[in-house]
Amino acid sequence: MTPGTGAVRVVHGAAATLTCAGLAWTFWAGLEQPGYALAFGALIVVGELARWGAGPGEREPAPIGAAGALAYALLGECAGRDTSHGFLQVVAVVVAAALVGAVLHVARGRGPALDHVARRVLTVGFAAVCFQPLYNSGELERRLGQGPYYALFLLVLLLLTALCDAVLAAVLLRARTGFPYGPLLRDELRAILGIGSAVCATGAVMALAVAVTGLWALPVFCVPLLLTQLSFRRYAAVRTTYRQTIASLARATEIAGYTRPGHARRVASLSTAVGRELGLTGGDLTVLEYAALMHDIGQLSLVDPVPDGATTLLPVPEQRRIALLGGAVVRQTGVPSAVAVVVERQADPYREQPLPARIVRAVNAYDDLTGGSGRSAGGALGALERLRLGTGQDYQPEVVESLARVLARGGLAPAPPG
Repeated sequence: MTPGTGAVRVVHGAAATLTCAGLAWTFWAGLEQPGYALAFGALIVVGELARWGAGPGEREPAPIGAAGALAYALLGECAGRDTSHGFLQVVAVVVAAALVGAVLHVARGRGPALDHVARRVLTVGFAAVCFQPLYNSGELERRLGQGPYYALFLLVLLLLTALCDAVLAAVLLRARTGFPYGPLLRDELRAILGIGSAVCATGAVMALAVAVTGLWALPVFCVPLLLTQLSFRRYAAVRTTYRQTIASLARATEIAGYTRPGHARRVASLSTAVGRELGLTGGDLTVLEYAALMHDIGQLSLVDPVPDGATTLLPVPEQRRIALLGGAVVRQTGVPSAVAVVVERQADPYREQPLPARIVRAVNAYDDLTGGSGRSAGGALGALERLRLGTGQDYQPEVVESLARVLARGGLAPAPPG
């Protein structure tokens, strides 16, 4: 068992243990205040039904369900009446509602990922464990009352819950991908400032509103989050369309016969993996991906195609001419200027290049040298050896070694063409 697999099993095991404990306790002791549980359970079901498939940059595919679960975990009163459910019932209701809401998605083959379910159970369980025993014992009211200190306590608890979720997400991604933990955690913490903050704030506000006005507050306070969810979905759709447009433009060199089939896609995929290995996150990874997709676009200006599109084997002046032509084309497409800079500096000595350009150059050379076929580990090892021999002038040693680590984790054979 690899260390990564062990971490995943620990997280999944902890979530499964908490789930079993919550369901067993609820079945044994009965459902406290079933009306409240049914109302919040219905909200979570609606949130699960309205969720969308998680994509790159989408950390929370069910924000309404997550906010409802968090509100139930932080619920101390309803219309002035104290609640009596404990943290184990919170877990049981959240899991049961999430399962009911996921049935339709599972039937369509788009069920929630197990990692996401484990994170939901553990983060909601964390919030409930920190809040419910203190509130039900009366200790929280005796020490903080119902004023600003109580609201401050909820704010601190929300921050700790968000941090718990970010840590779990980074641990699972680290275990799944092998990428460095620090950059993954920074990405998750940055995501909290997006829809994550809206989820936490809505969950807390719903709990406070229900305490004063009752369950009627649930649909009212879900409307802002629903509008936020719709906005994020539209933004994600626009971003996806934008990336598909760039990928289609990048394929022009393949369609015209200037590069091998799948070359741009392979370079982009491998460059992104190397970028994560070197600690790039967020916008830097986006620039790297776009530049990798479009790095050969300058070849369209050539009268005679380069054999197999392998610009790595050309004289340096010719490489620079193609790179500059490519940068000029990229600047006309409307992508960020940083992408054009990466493309047009492909043939510069690596010490004068920005890091994304160093990555694309090394990965492009690797794919050129292996022919993108991946027929044997020897070909891949030979290509890496040639890159290592060029680290004095052409390739940054750290980039080459990061490429080697990425290939070692995924196998030395590159992705198949096409």
